[in-house]
Amino acid sequence: MNFPTQMYIDGALTDGAAVIDVVNPATETHVATVATAGMDDAERALLSAKAAFSMWSKTPISERQKWMLRLRDEVVVNEEFLRECIHHEMGKPWEQTFEDYDRLKVSLEFYAEEIARFHDVGLADRAGTHTHRMVYESAGVALAFLAWNFPLLNLAFKIGPAMAAGCPIIIRPSEATPISAYAVGLLCEKIGLPKGVVQIFCTDSYDVADTLTASVIPAVVTLIGSTNTGKHIMRTGATSIKRYSMELGGNAPVLVFKDADLDLAADIVTGVKFSNAGQICVSPNRVFVEDQVLDDFTKKVVARAKSAKVGFDKSSDIQTGPVIDGRAWNRLKGLIDGAVADGANLLAGGDRPKDLKNGHFLAPTVLGDVTETMDVYQQETFGPIVSIVPFSGEDHLLKMANDCDDGGLTAYIFTRDLARAEYYAAELRYGEIQINGVKYDIDLPHGGIGQSGIGHDCSGLALNDYLVQKRITRALDHSQFGGLNA
Repeated sequence: MNFPTQMYIDGALTDGAAVIDVVNPATETHVATVATAGMDDAERALLSAKAAFSMWSKTPISERQKWMLRLRDEVVVNEEFLRECIHHEMGKPWEQTFEDYDRLKVSLEFYAEEIARFHDVGLADRAGTHTHRMVYESAGVALAFLAWNFPLLNLAFKIGPAMAAGCPIIIRPSEATPISAYAVGLLCEKIGLPKGVVQIFCTDSYDVADTLTASVIPAVVTLIGSTNTGKHIMRTGATSIKRYSMELGGNAPVLVFKDADLDLAADIVTGVKFSNAGQICVSPNRVFVEDQVLDDFTKKVVARAKSAKVGFDKSSDIQTGPVIDGRAWNRLKGLIDGAVADGANLLAGGDRPKDLKNGHFLAPTVLGDVTETMDVYQQETFGPIVSIVPFSGEDHLLKMANDCDDGGLTAYIFTRDLARAEYYAAELRYGEIQINGVKYDIDLPHGGIGQSGIGHDCSGLALNDYLVQKRITRALDHSQFGGLNA
C-alpha cells in the first residue's frame, strides 16, 4: 500500500525540509518515509493560519458545517485506507483501529451539530437602563500537539471543535505515527478546504516545535501528552497570553471492594489494560483489592492475562498489539524487573511472548503484592501491566488512591454498596469516576484535575476552549448614559 508522505500546509500537499522513517513496531519493518517540517515550514503554516482566521471565523456556521460534513463524507469513503494507516504505523490490532476511525467521523458530525447550540445569551439589567448580550466568538488560531497512542482519535478530539468554532488549526502529530494524520491532510486537500483552515505536519525537531509554541500567533494551544510536556509547552508559550487545553494522563487507581462483582471488575481492568497494549491514558494502573477477595480477583485477572491473544494478524481477534518502540519495551521491562526485585510477585507475563520472535511485544503482565515504594506503583506505566495492591480496611485507601503526582484523570470503583461508591466518587480527586463500568463517547466530557490537565476534550465543553465570550451592552435611553459606571 502507498501511504501518504506529504505534509498539508497552506491548503496544499508539500514535501518538507527533511524526512523520517516510520517503522511498524509489530514487524519492525519500514512503512513509509514521510516529510517533516523545518523552521520555514512552521513559519509558513503560522502565517497561513493567521491569514485564514479573519475569513474562517467570519464564515457562517452553516457554511462551516458543510465543510465539516464534506470532510466527514471523505473519511467514511476512506475508512479502510485510514484504518490501514493506523494498523501499520503503530501495529494496532485491526479491530481496535475502528475506534480511531469512528471517533474522527463522529467528531466532525457531533461538533457540526453542537456549534449550532451556542447562541447569544441575554443578561438582565438591574436598573432597567441597558440591554446586555453575551456572544460567542472564535478564540483565534489553534495549535494542537498530538500523542501517538490513538493517531486519529486524538486528531478527532481537536479538529472537530476547532473547525466548528471558526479557529484555524495547526496539527502536529507525533513523529511516531504521522501517516494517518497525513491521510487526513490528503482528504482536506481533496475537498478543497479553504487554505489555512487545517494544517498538518510532524517534526522531530524540538526547535521547530518550540517555535510554534512560542509564536504569538496561536491563541489556543492544546495537547494530548505527558504532564512534563504540558509544563514545557506552557513555559515556552509564555511569550503571549494563550488559552490552554491539555489532557495529560495520570496514574489511575482501581478500588475493588469485597462486595464487588469480581468478574465485571476483572473484565474491565484487563479489557482496558491489555487493549492497545495498555497505551491508554485512562488505563488502570494501581488496582487496590480488599484482602477478603484478593485471591479470587487475582486468579480471574491472571486467567484473562494468560488467555489474551497477542500479535499482529488482521484475520485474528488480537487483544494486545505491540508497544510503540524498543525504548518503551525496555522501560516497561525495567518496571517489571524492578518490582520483582523489590518483592512483587510475577503472576503472568513479564517478558516477550514465546511465540513472537519479532516486534516490540510484551505479554500481558500481572504483578501481585505491589507496594507504594515501587516505581511501577508510582509511575503511569502506559503498558499492559496490572499492578495489584492488597488493602485491609479502608482507613488509608483514599489517601493511597489520591496520592498521585501525575494528577488525576480517571479512577474506577467496583462495589455493590451505592453509598460507598458515592462517598469515594466525591472524595477521589480525579476528573472522571467510573463506577461498576466504563463509558467514553464524543458527547461525554473528558478531562482531568490538577496535573492531569486543563479544559476538556469531547462534549460541548470542548468548544469552550476554542470560543471567547464578549459582552455587548446598549443604553436604552442615551440621556441616561453617564460613562463607564452607568
